[in-house]
Amino acid sequence: MQNSDNAYIPIADGFAPERAGRARLFAESLAAAGPGDVRRALDKDVLNEKDFAVLLSPAAGGELEALARRARDETMRRFGRARQLFAPLYLGNYCTNRCVYCGFHAGSGIKKRSALTPEEIDAEAEALYATGLRRVLILTGDAPKRTGADYIAAAAAVLARRFSSVGIEVPSQSVEDYARITRAGADSMTMFQETYDPELYARLHPAGPKRDFAYRLDAPQRAAAAGMRGVNLGALLGLGDWRGDIFMTGMHALFLQRRFPGLEIGFSLPRIRPAETAGAFRPSPVSDRDFVQALTALRCFMPHACITLSTRESAFMRDKLLPLGVTRLSAGVSTGVGGYARPEPKNNVQFAIDDKRSVSEMAADLEKLGYRPVFSDWLLPGGGDLPLAGALRNAVGATGTGG
Repeated sequence: MQNSDNAYIPIADGFAPERAGRARLFAESLAAAGPGDVRRALDKDVLNEKDFAVLLSPAAGGELEALARRARDETMRRFGRARQLFAPLYLGNYCTNRCVYCGFHAGSGIKKRSALTPEEIDAEAEALYATGLRRVLILTGDAPKRTGADYIAAAAAVLARRFSSVGIEVPSQSVEDYARITRAGADSMTMFQETYDPELYARLHPAGPKRDFAYRLDAPQRAAAAGMRGVNLGALLGLGDWRGDIFMTGMHALFLQRRFPGLEIGFSLPRIRPAETAGAFRPSPVSDRDFVQALTALRCFMPHACITLSTRESAFMRDKLLPLGVTRLSAGVSTGVGGYARPEPKNNVQFAIDDKRSVSEMAADLEKLGYRPVFSDWLLPGGGDLPLAGALRNAVGATGTGG
């Protein structure tokens, strides 16, 4: 919502009014948590908000094996050995923001900015489709005049001709623009709040449209209201206090789940990676042990949620964490504009990836580890025709049983 001065007014019944109360609950629970509280939380069939905070506490760090067992059991019960594969597709690196940690930001020194044409998007789609993947996630920088809602909707329409699921990870949009992008063929959105600490957020985003903390915070709710089937949340671990950011990510998901019962909720756990043009920014390290605690706590708190682990993590970490909650993995990734159908310019990547396995290599490794790689949308195991995918989604939405 915009007021007469064109300033954003947060959604009155959105997550923002709950955030302060959740922060107090987290601080109180964290300070009081001991090993006995951790064990009692893990013995419950269903965890509440306080239990989740306890599982993120330093005390729970000493009970990591118990967290891992609970997370493993929940993952096997809900997802079995199926693991879904997808690829990100960067459409453009034009950006008007000044995010201090990002390799695409407006002052990063990238010599050549670009955005894919419809013909180039189709060529990228053809190259990705040839790998066997049927899920794609499209990404852009924040440049409304070059890669705004019209551009994103047109790209989604091109990709939806081939892929059973088209997700977007793009700048915050209005309800109307999310609805237009959804009608064009997108069915899910990913939105990293980056950090849920508003003061830190302001320091990390000194200029550009993304500076508006509340507008970004409300974006998943606007997307759900516009008809998006799925919402994927996350914080960029390494920017601030990982415990607080993971807790707020969970609280945000819980809020959306209660508001939109048919919404498919997912999480991503990106740890900040080196970017070629990230300047003098120095992240706050998140250890592997802390990372595992964050992952397992999320899985225990929301056992039905998809959890994505990207190629920011090493092949070793991604393989080892498969039993503990990870259900979706990117594969054969390029973080430059295009990069699948044409050579990737050297200075054109947003961040350095660690796991460089191709789609076929990833699928083969999953099978060796006893998992079943799923290339398509969950609704169409083994593939299927795209008109049927759309019909199924509409039918699920109409009955209110989606998610």
